[in-house]
Amino acid sequence: MVRELKGNLQGAGLRIGIVVARFNESVTSNLLRGALEGLSTHGVHDSNVTVTWVPGSFEIATTAKRLAEGGRVDAVVCLGAVIRHKTDHYRYVAGEAARGIAEVGRETGIPTIFGVLTTDTEAQALERAGGTEGNKGYDAALAAIEMVSLLRQMP
Repeated sequence: MVRELKGNLQGAGLRIGIVVARFNESVTSNLLRGALEGLSTHGVHDSNVTVTWVPGSFEIATTAKRLAEGGRVDAVVCLGAVIRHKTDHYRYVAGEAARGIAEVGRETGIPTIFGVLTTDTEAQALERAGGTEGNKGYDAALAAIEMVSLLRQMP
């Protein structure tokens, strides 16, 4: 018989770290609001949430790693917004943020969720941070809860 494992969205008792980039704060503060709403809606108590602000998306991974290694969180949600504008700088920042966040999860075994928007315009970012495209911060928070649940079922 096939054994199928699925995470659930029961967040009671979970401890969640959130790392938020201050750069593009008009977007990232909305992502944070969405993440906090998602956690609260699914049973994560406010006292079990640690929010850490960093200068930009490039700095997220370092802080996420410190949180993950500290043994005080079950998952880390990483929130940022990298917007293209008129230069290629966004490409390097977005790529390194993604690589760093993924590396933290692989190295620590703690679910480290990529909630960094990469868009062409600020308007697109705002649409994904509480606008018509929903709130990707909310989605990232739910992914964190689900991944903790899933990993706890695995040997």
